[in-house]
Amino acid sequence: MPVPGHEIVGVVSEVGSSTGDLKIGDRVGIGWLGRPCGRCEWCSKGQEQLCMDIVQAATWLPYGGFSSSVVANSRFANLLPRSMSSEVAAVMMCAGITVYSPLIARVSQLPLNIGIIGMGGLGHLAIQFAHAMGYEVTAISSSPDKKKQAFSFGADHFLDLNDRTALRQRQYAFDFLFCTAHGNFKWEPLLEILKKRGTIVMIGFPNVSLNSTDLVAHELTITGSFLGSRLVMREMLAFAAEHNIEPLIQSMPMSLINKAIEIVRQNKARYRIVLYNDLLPNSKA
Repeated sequence: MPVPGHEIVGVVSEVGSSTGDLKIGDRVGIGWLGRPCGRCEWCSKGQEQLCMDIVQAATWLPYGGFSSSVVANSRFANLLPRSMSSEVAAVMMCAGITVYSPLIARVSQLPLNIGIIGMGGLGHLAIQFAHAMGYEVTAISSSPDKKKQAFSFGADHFLDLNDRTALRQRQYAFDFLFCTAHGNFKWEPLLEILKKRGTIVMIGFPNVSLNSTDLVAHELTITGSFLGSRLVMREMLAFAAEHNIEPLIQSMPMSLINKAIEIVRQNKARYRIVLYNDLLPNSKA
């Protein structure tokens, strides 16, 4: 089920007494995190994405980006690079930080062979970031028709998730697998293509059911990653602007939100739909 309204770009119209360098007229982006509690152990460590009150910290409550205006903690209103369009920046507020954060946190040295599972809204950005970071990147997808596009995003190789012969030929090939996909697929073949002591990083929300034999015998790790800190968010924006990393988007007026959601439900979005508020003047600026 899509959850729109938590990737927001707008212009600062009002500021409080402690807003740092932000000023009225600045173009900013706000992601999921807009109002973390600031009191729990994770907020005190600067890891607000793990806030104990994470749902209430979200900008999509009560109306998020569907509102004519939103109120957020200024620390989580991110000044956007001038070279980055508002449509691109909106996607980066969630999808961008979601894939960038685990790539820099889990992967630390070259050369490394990593696989990106899924070629959707998260996966096509993960490929671009990983390529820009200098890793050998394999796009792993159950949609072979996306092969050409995977190469255009920077993938070095393409692996069909349903081709068991091709999977067997890549046994023990990958240091890391980053799973951006959702839904159901067979996990045992993916465990077999990981090097011993390799890691699967869960970024999407797939259903997981597997035989634990290879997990134990090969000392594999399965871990999760959720969003990223505010400092990593700003680092990601600068990195994306420097390396011209952009999502593939479809832009639609907010008045057509129901149509946009239906496109997502039918798995026809390529790869992010960005809504602009057609009820406000200069909303596409």
